[in-house]
Amino acid sequence: MNKPKILVLCTGNSCRSHMAEGYLKKKVGNLYDVQSAGAAPSGYVHPIAKKVMSEIGVDISEHSSKHLDEYLEGEVETVITVCDNAETCCPTFKGEKNHHCWTFDDPADATGTEDEILGEFRRIRDQICEKFDAYSLELKGE
Repeated sequence: MNKPKILVLCTGNSCRSHMAEGYLKKKVGNLYDVQSAGAAPSGYVHPIAKKVMSEIGVDISEHSSKHLDEYLEGEVETVITVCDNAETCCPTFKGEKNHHCWTFDDPADATGTEDEILGEFRRIRDQICEKFDAYSLELKGE
């Protein structure tokens, strides 16, 4: 039996969508097929995103940046955009029953010292975790 697919989208598919994908996978286990993609993929997963997720026990080191077109042919039950740009250019996917737009600042835009940039990645990570904690409880009917 195919698990319902949840697709998390952002523009570059380098930070926010991967943090959300990794965290939601951890929270819902094998109940859903959680993936991420971008409207204009960067071609990499940001190393600081990998670092801050590993700090909370979520390994996204093997993730890769993908284009949302890879998911146009298959069934996608739920689409979650994590930035306004992805929301405006997001197509409707076959089988789409749910659509959420939860916008987070892009930590890749952070400037300052190494510690300040790391702090911004952690801030966004924590916001994503809080939102996706609540969502995972909803998905599991808790």
